[in-house]
Amino acid sequence: MALISSCKLLPLALFLSSLFLHAALAEIICENLPKDLCAFSVASSGKRCLLETYQSGGGAVEYQCRTSEVVVERMAGYIESDECVKACGVDRNSVGISSDTLLEPQFTARLCSRECYRSCPNIVDLYFNLAAGEGVFLPDLCEAQRTNPHRAMLELLSSGAAPGAVSSAPSTSASVDAAAPSPAPM
Repeated sequence: MALISSCKLLPLALFLSSLFLHAALAEIICENLPKDLCAFSVASSGKRCLLETYQSGGGAVEYQCRTSEVVVERMAGYIESDECVKACGVDRNSVGISSDTLLEPQFTARLCSRECYRSCPNIVDLYFNLAAGEGVFLPDLCEAQRTNPHRAMLELLSSGAAPGAVSSAPSTSASVDAAAPSPAPM
């Protein structure tokens, strides 16, 4: 009787194992992500996901997740954790990404905080590249933020950083190929 029960359970066990294997090997495709997981995610292809708006047939504004042209070197198939989103002070409902936030002292303080800078490499890499596109080295900005926040903003402004949205086109500052360094001890 034990042999018969084992034989009946074997197909069920194989089926459940295949489901777990499929889930483990599943690809992340930006267009398949829900809007509340889109921003700060990286597709299996290594390209960043970007939340965009569009107007539906009824005229209402809808959100959709799209694959950008910005490639991330080390984090393919990555969805940012809620803990990092909170620690870094970013918003998953952000439409597009802009270097403008680096001009906000409260945002820069959260980005440069130990909880964010040392634990959230995906977000740090994104803003490292945005800062580099503006001619600013993020580790230097974070050091200045810790020692003298007002000076940090003056340095950022004097670097030529100009307010304006960053598109996902390859020629923009969002796609700077500079690799973010490993976070420095804080």
